[in-house]
Amino acid sequence: MKLSIVIPAWNEAKLLPATLAAISRAAATSLAPAHIAWELIVCDNNSTDATPDLARQAGARVVFEPLNQIGRARNTGAQAATGDWILFVDADSTPSPELFADLAVALHDPAILGGGSLLQMDVPGRGAQAAIRLWHAISVWRRYAAGSFLFVRTDAFRASGGFDPAFFAGEEIFLSRKLNALARQQGQRLVILQKHPLATSPRKLEMHRPWQHLAWLLRTILTGGRTLKRRESCAIWYDGQR
Repeated sequence: MKLSIVIPAWNEAKLLPATLAAISRAAATSLAPAHIAWELIVCDNNSTDATPDLARQAGARVVFEPLNQIGRARNTGAQAATGDWILFVDADSTPSPELFADLAVALHDPAILGGGSLLQMDVPGRGAQAAIRLWHAISVWRRYAAGSFLFVRTDAFRASGGFDPAFFAGEEIFLSRKLNALARQQGQRLVILQKHPLATSPRKLEMHRPWQHLAWLLRTILTGGRTLKRRESCAIWYDGQR
């Protein structure tokens, strides 16, 4: 069995080395004993910093996606995947060996088509913490995988059409819906790993004020999600701040 680990990266020179080191450490500790081979693929999403050079130095294969959009970057990385499974990890996340051990168990389960993980963010403020708890409840209930850690059988990902390039945000929700439907058709299921949450950066929560996130969420709800298809409406995710 082989796992392709795909990391979309746009100007991630600051955090990418730590992510790649954490993934390599977790894979060597937990995937190798489970007889799971793995490869690292970084999709350079038109970076202007040292992102692609740092990725190559860490042993990753680098592919290029010129259009700055995370769903497209993930799809381009997935096109290069040679594994039986694909794991998407964001460039500001550091999975632990324990999380990868849980992942290895899931990959060996024929009843599982894919899934995700709960998240661990060190964020101050009760509002942000409540938002994360709400997301966790929705994620487990609906079996929605966060884009920062989403794993899926390669054939199922390709059969689903992958991430919809019409969306500039929330693309993992729509993919999770498609994968859940496909899993039901095939007598399988998606799972959300809960024992060892993924450590991921809260930088976007810290770089923008709570009212900005709330305003974006309200606009998304009131427009029926149409804002997710407009880059200018998703500026907090594409403003270049790192």
